Amino acid sequence: MTALPHDALAWTALAAGALLVGFAKAGISGSSSIAIVLFAAVMPAKESTGALLTVLILGDLFAIRYYSRHVEWRMLARLAPWAVAGVVGGAFILNYTDDAAVRPLIGWILLALLVLQLVMKSARKDKDATPDLPPLLRHGAAGLTGTAAGAATMLANAAGPVMVLYLFLAGFSKLQFLGTMAWFFLAINLFKVPISVGLGLIDWGTLALTACLLPAVAVGALAGRAVVKRVEQRQFEIATLAMTAVGAALLIL
Repeated sequence: MTALPHDALAWTALAAGALLVGFAKAGISGSSSIAIVLFAAVMPAKESTGALLTVLILGDLFAIRYYSRHVEWRMLARLAPWAVAGVVGGAFILNYTDDAAVRPLIGWILLALLVLQLVMKSARKDKDATPDLPPLLRHGAAGLTGTAAGAATMLANAAGPVMVLYLFLAGFSKLQFLGTMAWFFLAINLFKVPISVGLGLIDWGTLALTACLLPAVAVGALAGRAVVKRVEQRQFEIATLAMTAVGAALLIL
C-alpha cells in the first residue's frame, strides 16, 4: 500500500509537482513533465505513476471548469479510439517492462516532433495561416497522435507533449488548445484508473496522498489561468513548446 511521506523534503517535492500539474493543466502545458521527475524522485516508480495519475485528474477537473466551452469535439472524436488502443498497449508493455526503460524513448520521440513543429512553423509563408501537414502526416496524424498519447500516458504519464505538438500543428488558439486538452486527458485518465488499480498502481494510500495535494493543485491551476489571461497567442505557443522541450529532456535524462 502507498505510504504517506514522513519527511519535509519529500512533501515539498510532491507539493511542487502537484502545483506544476495544476499550472500545466490550466496554463502552460509541459510543466507537468517536471512533476514526473519530482514524484519519481521521492516515491518508488510504480507508486509514483499511480499517485501522479490521480493528481493529474484533479488538474483536469480544474481545467474543465475554466475552459470547457472551448473544446473541439470533432478533434476528440478522431483521437479517442486510437488513444484507447494506445492505453491498452501501454498497459500491456508496463506489465512486462520497466517504465523507466521506456521514458527515454518517449523523450527522443517528443524532441523529434518538436523539431518538426519548429521547421514547419519557420517554413510557413503566411504566419497567420494554419500550417499544412504533408498528405501522409495529415491522414495518419490523428491515429499516430492518439496511439502515441495513449501509450505515453499509460507508461509514463507523459502524453501532454504529444498532444501539444499535434494541436499546435492543427492551428488551435490557446483557449481551444486548453479546452480540448482538458477533456481529452480527463477522459483518458479516468479510463486508466481501473487499469492502474488492476496493475497495483493505485490504492487507498494513493487517494489519501492525492487529497493532501489538492491545495497545491488548486494554487497551480489558479496561477496558470492568470498567466493565460495575460499572454498573447505567440507567447503562449513559445512558452508551451519550451516547456515541452524541457519535459522531453527530463524524460531522456
